[in-house]
Amino acid sequence: MNRKEFELLVEDELDRLPEAFAGRLANVQIVIEDAPAPALLRSLGLAPGRESLFGLYDGVPLSERGFNDGGLLPDRIVLFYKPLVRAFRTPRRIRRQIRFTLIHEIAHFLGMDEDEIDELGYG
Repeated sequence: MNRKEFELLVEDELDRLPEAFAGRLANVQIVIEDAPAPALLRSLGLAPGRESLFGLYDGVPLSERGFNDGGLLPDRIVLFYKPLVRAFRTPRRIRRQIRFTLIHEIAHFLGMDEDEIDELGYG
């Protein structure tokens, strides 16, 4: 799958998100990058070359914000194109994983930890 086809799938899945998630993304950028940098993987306890990452939430979760946090830069959810298309070969499987990854990272934005996300079925 080429990058443009991938971007279209991401846009389509964003349009299909449940309102409970989509309605909360006013100040969140969805970004597509080719792959996570090795330093990022190491900082997350992953082994570059053996492990990768499909998505990442970068920001301050809503549950950790205080009254004076109004001037924060937009939060970002990054989807990593190359790991996703390598691991999931068909458009159907890529689409399903894009949705799964988006919801997982949005849950982090909302303040959920890995255990809570697992309970929702998006771990």
